[in-house]
Amino acid sequence: MKETRKPHADDKFCGISRLKLFLLALSLAFIGKTMTGAYLNSMYTQIEKQFNIPASLVGIINGSFEIGNLLLIAFVSYFGGKFHRPKIIALGCTVFAFGCLLTSFPHFLFGRYHIESSVSPQENSSVVSLCHANQSLTSLPTEEPSTECEKEPESLLWIFVMVGNLIRGMGETPVVPLGISYLEDFAKTENSPFYQGCLHTATVIGPFLGYLLASFCAKLFVDLESVDAGELTITPADVRWVGAWWLGILICALVNFLAGLPFWFLPRSLVKEGEISESEKTGKKEGVLLEGNEQKETKQSMYEIAKDFIPFLKALLRNPVYMLFIVISVLQFSAFIGMISFMPKYLEQQFGKSASDAIFLIGIYNLPIICLGYFFGGLFMKKFKINTYQAAHIACWVTFLDYLLYFSAFWTICDTSPVAGLTVSYEGIDQLSYAENTLLADCNRDCDCTLKVWDPVCANNGITYVSSCLAGCKASTGTGKSVVFENCTCVAAAEFPFQNTSAILGQCDKGGNCDKMLQYFLILQLVGSFIFSLAAMPGFMVLIRSLKPEEKSFGVGIHELAARVFAGIPSPVFFGALIDTTCMKWGTKSCGGEGACRIYDIVKYRWIYLGLPALLRGVSFIPGVITLFILKKKLKSERNVSLNAPVELQDKGQ
Repeated sequence: MKETRKPHADDKFCGISRLKLFLLALSLAFIGKTMTGAYLNSMYTQIEKQFNIPASLVGIINGSFEIGNLLLIAFVSYFGGKFHRPKIIALGCTVFAFGCLLTSFPHFLFGRYHIESSVSPQENSSVVSLCHANQSLTSLPTEEPSTECEKEPESLLWIFVMVGNLIRGMGETPVVPLGISYLEDFAKTENSPFYQGCLHTATVIGPFLGYLLASFCAKLFVDLESVDAGELTITPADVRWVGAWWLGILICALVNFLAGLPFWFLPRSLVKEGEISESEKTGKKEGVLLEGNEQKETKQSMYEIAKDFIPFLKALLRNPVYMLFIVISVLQFSAFIGMISFMPKYLEQQFGKSASDAIFLIGIYNLPIICLGYFFGGLFMKKFKINTYQAAHIACWVTFLDYLLYFSAFWTICDTSPVAGLTVSYEGIDQLSYAENTLLADCNRDCDCTLKVWDPVCANNGITYVSSCLAGCKASTGTGKSVVFENCTCVAAAEFPFQNTSAILGQCDKGGNCDKMLQYFLILQLVGSFIFSLAAMPGFMVLIRSLKPEEKSFGVGIHELAARVFAGIPSPVFFGALIDTTCMKWGTKSCGGEGACRIYDIVKYRWIYLGLPALLRGVSFIPGVITLFILKKKLKSERNVSLNAPVELQDKGQ
């Protein structure tokens, strides 16, 4: 006779509850997937520069992850709950790791990254980029690219990144809905908020590690295995710098593969917490029944499993609290995803930070405090046993407080960097509009400089010039990063105080006031992130408690589906497209085509980057208030039923 499962023995491993082991494994999976997501989000600016693509195309690459998730989320959420959930999660982690490997693949096909310059890499830049009258100084064919250039495949290698992202999205699909439903099925009701808080904490630890890894990799030159650091003429602060984005992706692939291994060895089901202390006899009976149910489920046909799909979907669509929560999530996620996708670029352009420093500051100022907010939010829910209506109130008004604080960020601004021919004239006067011919002036008109290429130099007068040639420089000393350009006629023409007419490689630094404004901006982000994260757990519990037990897996999956379709996919695309409209100077590809943007109008950028999330978040409070009214009405009806019940019992007794 086959021995039945004993809950006392089988639901523990080395004295530790298997549910807690599952929670630990799921937390590691959450760390792996969110670490990868944060890493890639912070590295999209590097990928943009590597492949010379606009921000709108970067948004499409970003959204491809959500498309991959979209392809499977509804089916995995519904059908996955009928099968062995831990093993499905394990398979998802493995597919996720493969997607990471594919994402890094283009680096090994691309060849050496060509740093945009006004001279040929084979020439001596300190000589050829100088102002020489009646000579064509550009070695980059900007008007008529050669046939050989047009056939170069490097420009399309970003497709590998997009497909890798799509596969990552497919692999990530089962982790959230199946993992959360598994916990909800076997956890005590009062323990559930704390467990969810642990998972939310893991979703902050992961991005924190991802940002630290991205900050480290961004300091390393993309071709670190083939280029000596001494050969480089640019620094990580230069907008043309591309970090070793591919290196961190390989590390993320390994982490996600290892995170999936424990799930292969976890059981399909457990005994619910609080029931394991029953007698041996009761435990054996439950074990026999559970085993019989599992055998019955495995024999079910796909038709029998799928026949309830439409009724379940109809039930969700008729659930007003659930549907309103989805609308709120879509609006909030659209704002959040757009902001986080382009925050490194915003810090680079607005405050003049390098990509490495920007990524590091985002991780340090935002993520640890969010972790605390998630943890204390979950602990608060558990300690005070908050009901659904109270949780909705907390989530709504705490989020509104953060929303009011958010508007302070509009006052954390830096002065526009003076760039001759772009933001100021060659005389140092503020310029209201830009056209390509504004890069030419009397001081450089005879130099015959290329106007397409971004190879900036910083003059002693504090003005940046698009190239040493356009600065009118006629002599130079030194080599590599130490080149100093001298006798720059355009520097002499500017109405700024200066000692001489020399310039050095690179763009001029922002002023000291900009560093102070950056600190204010980051402090606002820190306080706002903490307040917003306190509302996350109450808000999530509103979602969970608005669903029946049999609807939780499917309901969480549909919520994820809606968030990805209506927020995750379009948000980076329209944010990127709007940001592209603020570009003032596009780079140039090696064959003369338009490359990535080098400098933006930071005033317009700021209004788009901060204004669009403010609009989206503001609209989200409309369904939020409606949800409060519905829950209040529902709570009153439940109280009336509970008050009338004793009266009805007394009437029956008489």
